[in-house]
Amino acid sequence: MTTKISRTPGRPRQFDPDKAVEIAQDLFHSKGFDAVSVGDLTKAFGINPPSFYAAFGSKFGLYKLVLERYASNGAIAVQALLHNDRPVDECLSNVLAEVARRYAADPDATGCLVLEGVHCDDDNARALACSLHAVAEKMIHSYIAEHYPEEADRLTDFMGTMMSGLSARSRQGVTPERLQESARLAGQLLAQQIDAVDIT
Repeated sequence: MTTKISRTPGRPRQFDPDKAVEIAQDLFHSKGFDAVSVGDLTKAFGINPPSFYAAFGSKFGLYKLVLERYASNGAIAVQALLHNDRPVDECLSNVLAEVARRYAADPDATGCLVLEGVHCDDDNARALACSLHAVAEKMIHSYIAEHYPEEADRLTDFMGTMMSGLSARSRQGVTPERLQESARLAGQLLAQQIDAVDIT
């Protein structure tokens, strides 16, 4: 659906809110929530501030739509990589490998939009990002707990630390090859830890 917004007298231009959310996602992902101003957004959308606030309410209102969009078609499908008919260490390693690949896929928007949002200064934006991150962690924890309940906490913590680290390193410009090597080494450590549990 499109909304007609007139910036100056004359023929109104077409404003597509869905396209605006897509553009905003690129901006938030590449610069971070704090660094993107309403002025940056209105310039990118080609609208004036009153039209922006009429459409989204606030920068946070737009950010919420961006994270909803990211969760539905941009974030890594963690659940789809966790299979009960495959070794746990293999599935967790596959998650990390996919994380390393995806975090470096776009040179202009590296890292994870949600994980980077966890560090922003805005209380509401940070809380929202944290809640989405918690959903992914819960998926991983539940999966591990089905097979190794006593190891679920520490292995989930390890996965969270690795995912955050890969996101941060990607932001720092580390090459995809080096990110993949870090993910591979983490996978080896996971296999060793799980093998040790199986032996005892």
